[in-house]
Amino acid sequence: MSSFLIGVLYLAITLIIYFANKRLYRRWRALPFMPLVLTPILLVLMLVLGHISYQNYMGETQWLLWLLGPSSIAFAVPVYDNMAIIKRHWMSLSAGVLTATVVAVTSSIWLSRLFTLSDEIQRSMAVRSVTTPFALAAAKQLGGQPDLVALFVVVTGVFGMAVGDMLFLHLSIREGVAKGAGFGAASHGAGTARSYELGQQEGVVASLVMMLSGVVMVLVAPLVAWLMF
Repeated sequence: MSSFLIGVLYLAITLIIYFANKRLYRRWRALPFMPLVLTPILLVLMLVLGHISYQNYMGETQWLLWLLGPSSIAFAVPVYDNMAIIKRHWMSLSAGVLTATVVAVTSSIWLSRLFTLSDEIQRSMAVRSVTTPFALAAAKQLGGQPDLVALFVVVTGVFGMAVGDMLFLHLSIREGVAKGAGFGAASHGAGTARSYELGQQEGVVASLVMMLSGVVMVLVAPLVAWLMF
């Protein structure tokens, strides 16, 4: 089979699994059935059982990763449509974004050093709390490994989305803006998707905070590299 046909086959299987998973999740809204959880597991099983190398798979489906950029920018549309919410809370949101970025970076590096992880892992973990396109751009300046960065970002997003509701309940946080900001800052795309399930206000705030956190991370990455590495 030619390389082109193999690429089309990989792409078709990936899309079929994803859309089938979305349909399944609409019927049973449980964490194990979420597309961000189940689809990667099924794809990994496909690669292992089919004896397909990760490099070959990524080489043929690379443009799907590229689409993360435009899809992240698309979150700006609902933000623009709800500017009144942003104007009302701009000061607290700005402070939250800066605080979340500092805490995420320092805690990631501190924990990786505590467990004596390699320098490459430390640099890759430092950007785990922002969405993938921004994380990859920031990691390039820090010297992180793209594959590790993508893995840490996905794990962080899914974990934050999974425990977010329980954490808000435990801390008695009921305000929609606070929930959206928390999900957007800590769980980026996965958290933003969960925020839209909670409500329009939560989703809009999460979208804004996710994008701002990504921009801030890219801007401060050279400073982080200089101060901590």
